[in-house]
Amino acid sequence: MSLGRLKIAGEARGLAIGLFGGSFNPAHDGHRDLSLAALRHLGLDRVWWLVSPQNPLKSAADMAPLAARLASAGAIARHPRVLVTDIETRLGTVYTAQTIRALRKRFPRARFVWLMGADNLATIHRWRDWRRIFGDVAVAVFDRPTYSLAALGGPAAHRFAAVRRGGNARRHLKYDRPPAWAFVTMKLNPASATALRAAARAADL
Repeated sequence: MSLGRLKIAGEARGLAIGLFGGSFNPAHDGHRDLSLAALRHLGLDRVWWLVSPQNPLKSAADMAPLAARLASAGAIARHPRVLVTDIETRLGTVYTAQTIRALRKRFPRARFVWLMGADNLATIHRWRDWRRIFGDVAVAVFDRPTYSLAALGGPAAHRFAAVRRGGNARRHLKYDRPPAWAFVTMKLNPASATALRAAARAADL
């Protein structure tokens, strides 16, 4: 999706938009399930998949080309309100905190919510300027097999325990002034990009 069309989607209409960043290496049904859960439980208008040119915490050696990952994401998303974009490449941002700041500046009328799986909540304290992420946008964390207990007991969950939203308040997360976050339970999907890559390598042997 072009930057111009993103401007129409986010700026002109002032939509509530879930930002779902990742390598999508490759994209899989777990990504789609999380996005549909975000639309349903949080009352979002759109979910944008921010396909990262290169996650700074992951090795480039095992990373498929950006064009291939964009194509993979487009094939999996398959929903009119889930939009796949390479906007981080266009913005020239590397870190999530940078991307969020740039998007808020570019689309001041949009209401952004950062979406992530419980695996990322467990490790987000290792991200560059991670507290700024919580300070700039509301955050929604989604259940993932084997990660949720560690995530809810981790540094980020403890640091922002006082601003966690539960129950029906999660649907109003898009209106909350940051910091505010919620944990969303959903049907668990065991799909894993790591496992898919391993299976692809085994098939080539």
